[in-house]
Amino acid sequence: MIVFCGYANADLTVAVPVLPGPAARVQATGVRRGDGGMAANAAAAAARMGADARFAGVVGSDPLSTEFLRTLAADGVRTDWASRTGTLTTAVVLLTPDGERSIISQDDQVTTGHVADVARRARAAGADWLYLDGYRFPAAAAVLGGPGGPALVVDLDGCDGPQAMRAALDAAGHAVVGRAQAAAFLGGGAAAFAAAATAHRVNLVVTDGARGWTLFTPDGARHGGRAIEVTAVDVTGAGDCFAGAYCAELDRGASPPAAARVAAVAAGLSCTRPGARDGLPRREAVLAYIEANPTEPAPAEPAPEAASGLARSRGEELTCDEG
Repeated sequence: MIVFCGYANADLTVAVPVLPGPAARVQATGVRRGDGGMAANAAAAAARMGADARFAGVVGSDPLSTEFLRTLAADGVRTDWASRTGTLTTAVVLLTPDGERSIISQDDQVTTGHVADVARRARAAGADWLYLDGYRFPAAAAVLGGPGGPALVVDLDGCDGPQAMRAALDAAGHAVVGRAQAAAFLGGGAAAFAAAATAHRVNLVVTDGARGWTLFTPDGARHGGRAIEVTAVDVTGAGDCFAGAYCAELDRGASPPAAARVAAVAAGLSCTRPGARDGLPRREAVLAYIEANPTEPAPAEPAPEAASGLARSRGEELTCDEG
């Protein structure tokens, strides 16, 4: 069992010709509503990859929240641990024609107390894995752990500064982060990432745009793979897809490098359809792609100028890293 605790959002996606700058005004070419949120997206991705996934975030008691949970359940996610004492928050996604986006998100009501309750329930239920998004740190580090608890996977992209990221790395057995965020908070290159993985005893996956991903292990080893080539429609939620698929493969018994290779393909495929959920692939589609298109290893040292992400489009580089 994998328990996903963190963001659930109602996404409002606004198609725009370009991302607006300060004081700019642009005309929307389309508006669409859908489901999102880092933890909820990751849970749906894991379920589509065949995992026993349970969502344990916070939503409301209103009909919109009921429908949100229903769609998660339709993807195979168990939702009985979700709290209905809060509000289903909203995220505004500005989406350009090439699939890039900017996100304006609303803070949720996943408190440190809620994280502690979920961690206790996960331990009591014998869950194998607990996923948290980086927004919960550093406070969450104090309420995690204990004998017999699930292994922790953290999506670090929500961390608010170096202190939060290092607290998350201390608590986690596995962590996923975009290269830009890793460089800002851990230092500027692969040597710093490797040092962090060793110092914190964590498997650290750094995603890096068209150059793919690199896994830094606690024992100093390094593994990598290139991004797959896709025609991107919408990169929203691709990083969440990576995290969910990575968890699912770990739960299946895959090694961290093997889990990351599968997750990178899943994340790339997720960019080929609009919305954070609609493009999430099922495991059979991911395996079929891998069989038809063997992945190449990425260079050991990512280029400093490379953007963070998980897919590249035909003819141009794109980023595909966060939900």
